[in-house]
Parts: sequence; structure tokens; C-alpha cells
Amino acid sequence: MSVSTVAADQSVCAPLPVLGRDVTVPLVIGGEVTYAALDYAASAPALQRVWDDVAAYAPYYGSVHRGAGYLSQLSTDLFENARRTVAEFLDCRADDQVVFTRSTTDSLNLLAAALPDDCQVFVFETEHHASLLPWRDARVTYLDAPRSHREAVETLERALADREPYGPALVCVTGASNVTGELWPVRELATAAHAHGARIVLDAAQLAPHHPVSVRDLDVDWVAFSGHKLYAPFGSGVLAGRSDWLREAEPYLAGGGASRKVSRRTDGGVDVEWHDSAARHEAGSPNVIGAYSIASACKALTEAGFDTLVAREQYLVEKVRAGLAEVPQVRVLSLFGDDAPRVGVISFVVDGWNSSHFAAALSAEYGIGVRDGLFCAHPLVRTLLGSDPQTQGECGAPEAAPGEKSLNAIRVSFGAGTPDEHVERFVRAVRELVTDGAKWNYRTEDGRCVPDTSA
Repeated sequence: MSVSTVAADQSVCAPLPVLGRDVTVPLVIGGEVTYAALDYAASAPALQRVWDDVAAYAPYYGSVHRGAGYLSQLSTDLFENARRTVAEFLDCRADDQVVFTRSTTDSLNLLAAALPDDCQVFVFETEHHASLLPWRDARVTYLDAPRSHREAVETLERALADREPYGPALVCVTGASNVTGELWPVRELATAAHAHGARIVLDAAQLAPHHPVSVRDLDVDWVAFSGHKLYAPFGSGVLAGRSDWLREAEPYLAGGGASRKVSRRTDGGVDVEWHDSAARHEAGSPNVIGAYSIASACKALTEAGFDTLVAREQYLVEKVRAGLAEVPQVRVLSLFGDDAPRVGVISFVVDGWNSSHFAAALSAEYGIGVRDGLFCAHPLVRTLLGSDPQTQGECGAPEAAPGEKSLNAIRVSFGAGTPDEHVERFVRAVRELVTDGAKWNYRTEDGRCVPDTSA
């Protein structure tokens, strides 16, 4: 497919306004250019709508659940309304809880701390470390990377059928890969999990910003996502789902807000009665602005219409894939094949290039921000690159100089705020770098490839 063919299918939807869209950055070769933020999978820029909503509320910021004053009551209402907005955005069940956390990582660690005794956890090696690593106090079965949706379901079914003893179990799966962008068969995996008496938690960090997520339709027990990938900064996240395990677990943090009643005993000790609502796991002063920003982003995406947003993003996906396909030296990484549905996340390697060197040249010579490395999904990237998935690596760039081979990749990612020009510049830059080489010399500094300005 050529870029011109893709252009004929362009959606009429314009990108949503985001902060930073007019920021200019200097180029090492001289001059300045508008920054092309193509690292949405790490942190998406804030929607202008979110920023405006937060700015309007900021003068009225007050203590939540702890004050009789007007600002405290206003902030409390705003915080609890944000919880309801998120529940609506996720199409939660009536008795589900929405717990505000710091991030997807925090959400999944919270759920890990709430697992019943002797719970078994099943997780594919393809997961981001946020969902691969939190289960330290459980019995964990790591499943090999599948090469199709069908294989994923069959692999899980076999693992669940073989488990002994038959007790509580949890399956953790991503909705969209943070490496390949490919969508996973969440509904089918949930059916398999429930058929074998297991529950399932969905890591929606890369799915929620790009597609609607319905707890009911997907039939998942919990869903976790991060505000900073949903166009909402300020360090907040969500864990939403069934209340029983959360209600029966010890509070994630012990302190004010989580406790309903505290009293001294005659022996000098302390008796505590904990809340059984979401507050049980939200001790301390909550991140009100973070929660409000997530709710604002949820409203903005819903009002924009996911059908329209998905259509435009798919236009950009095909534009990037078509452009990369015209460069023989580029290999796009994939688990499920070219026809697999995916969001705006694409990882690739370039023959003859160290990935850190390539990413540095995109930034320094074209003003394009991408990610290089193993993307905090080391086993998956190692598998896709054909190396030993058990080989250790760092989340950032490896210790490799320009021109040296490295076992890492380059990731370009985009979303609702990405203009056409950014992906067009990216495709052109890839073609020029492969054909003509970098225009500047680079060196390794503190593990990263950077322009050599010593001359």
C-alpha cells in the first residue's frame, strides 16, 4: 500500500487540541522546527480541554472529605463526581468500585496486595512490567508469547485446566500492546478465565486512550489505566472493578481516609475499623487534580466520539505503516501479523542502525520525539527481536555506540492530538536517514546516544 493510496481514505476528523502543539525546538543542523511528539505510548500530551478545566478549578482547590468549608465541600463533590464519570466511561457494573491510584503500575500493585491467600496468577510474557511484575506474593505462571488470538486463548485455557490445587486464580492481560500496538482478544480471554473459575484484570493503559473500554462488554473483573496516557497529567490512575477482594484486603496504605474509626484499647493498643468503600485504599490526601483531570479527559474523548477518533487514528496507522513498508531496511515488530488490529503504537528496527542512534538523529535533525529501548517489556521485545527473552536489559537505551548492533528497538506512537504533518515528517525522516545517513556525528553519553557537539 502506498502513502498516496492511504491519503485517499483520510478522515475529516481534525486532531484534538493538545498542549505543546506549537512548541518549537532547535535542530543540531541549525534552525528550529515545531516539535513532533510521537511518544504518546509513554505519556500523551494533555488535552487543552483538560488543562482548561483544571485551570478553572485550581482557585477553588480544597481539602477533600476533611473540611466543612465551601472549598472543601466543592472539592469533595468534584472528586466524587470524577469517580462517577470514570465509572460511566468504563461502563462499570452497579456494585463495582473505582479506586484512584497513582498509575497503572500502582493499580496493579494494589490488586496484587488484595489477592486472596494461595491465589494463582497467570500472565503472558508479553506484558508491560507494570502487569508482569507486581505478583511477588502469589504463585505465578508465565505464559509464552502467542502468535495469534486463537493461540493466546488456547494457551490460557491449557494453563488454567492444568492448575492445582483448584483455588482462587487471576489472569492479567493487556488490551493493546505497548510495543506492537496490537489489540488482544480480551473478551475471549475473559470467557476462558471465567470458564475455569478464574478472574481477569485488564491492563488498559494503551487501550483506553484509543478505544472505548466497557467492563460489561469485555466481561473483565477489573480494569487499570493511567491518566498520563489518557491526555491527563498530574500523576493519577484508576483501578476499577469488583469490590469483594478489595473490601476484604488490608488497606493498601494505612492512614487517614482509609480508616472509619480509630480508638485506644485499655491495654494501650489501637483498634481500627477500616472503610469498605474505595476510600479503604485511598489513604492520605488524594490527588484531587489528578482525578479531576482523568474525568475531564474521559468526558472529552466521549464527546469527541470514539468512532471518529478510531477512524482518524487508523488512517494515521496505515499512513505510517505504508511509509515504513517502502523502506526495505525497516522491519516492523509484530506478534499477530500485518492484518492484526492495532492502535497507534508501532515498533521497528532498521538494518545497519543502532536504535538509540536512529532515535537520536530523529530528534536532533528533525525535531521528532520517539522512544528507543525495550519499552519496559523486556521479554516481549527480546522475543520479537529473536534473542533470548531471558536476557537482561535496561528500560532505556543500551550501552552501544552509534553503528554498533544493539538488541533494542524504536517505537513511534501517536493518538487523538497528532497532526498529519508529524507522521509525514517522521516517514520522510526515516527514508532520508536510511538513504543518506545522519547529517551529524553522535556519541554515547551516560548510556544514551547524543549529538557530538565537542568539535
